[in-house]
Amino acid sequence: MYGWIWRRLPGGTAAKAAQAVLLVAVAVALLLFVVFPQVEPMLPFNDVTTR
Repeated sequence: MYGWIWRRLPGGTAAKAAQAVLLVAVAVALLLFVVFPQVEPMLPFNDVTTR
């Protein structure tokens, strides 16, 4: 999969590396600001019990 992405990115090695870092940053931001907030209410972290 990573090889396929690397081959599809335009430019030289430095440009591809910068674009790959940008893609990772976009994926992380999407997870942090969209996916995780929507999934968080379904997680059992608020149901903490101690003995």
